[in-house]
Amino acid sequence: MNHHLTVKELPESEKPYEKCLRYGVEYLSDAELLAVIIRTGTMGKRSIDLAQEILSRKEKNLLNLYALSINELKEISGIGMVKAIQLKCLAEITKRITKATRQNISLASSASIAAYYMEELRHENREKLLLCMFDSKCALLGDAIISIGTVNASLISPREIFKEALTAQAVQIVLIHNHPSGIPMPSAQDKIVTRRIQECGELMGIQLSDHIIIGDNRYFSFKEENLLH
Repeated sequence: MNHHLTVKELPESEKPYEKCLRYGVEYLSDAELLAVIIRTGTMGKRSIDLAQEILSRKEKNLLNLYALSINELKEISGIGMVKAIQLKCLAEITKRITKATRQNISLASSASIAAYYMEELRHENREKLLLCMFDSKCALLGDAIISIGTVNASLISPREIFKEALTAQAVQIVLIHNHPSGIPMPSAQDKIVTRRIQECGELMGIQLSDHIIIGDNRYFSFKEENLLH
């Protein structure tokens, strides 16, 4: 009969719960933090062993919570569907917390917009194009996902972009998308999309104020590089 080891059954010096209470959560290692979430191990593996195995994959660190899919997590012996979903939900929570703490977004600052969306987009393994909408006082009205998969001029409909902008009563918009490669330099398609949306916006009286490309803790701004006419 399998005996599921819990973190409470670890030696005193290795118990994350006790260590957290005694010293504070910031003193837990990455593996110990994950062990608390995982809670139980499986035959021959403690929860901390499972945590260390997760950390040893692709990115070799906590970024594996983003990098590994549910199916890839399930390939680890001892990680079933429930644990895999819990871990992916934890990754999503961290994205949303980061976004929620960055409220000082300013249309005048490409850096503030990039910072606001950085954690949400830099871990994506597919390109995602967002439309950010602003009012006459440069306050953020909201955002909308325009496409997922590729930022291709032939696939992106200006009609959908400006339908969203008009519904929100936006007077200025910013396009923002990610490059899964981590390198935020614009492609030829990125430039075509930007020019096409800018020209449509001029006809409709809605200004394209910037197009920001998110990389891995880096960004590229068409506005900062003076690529918007």
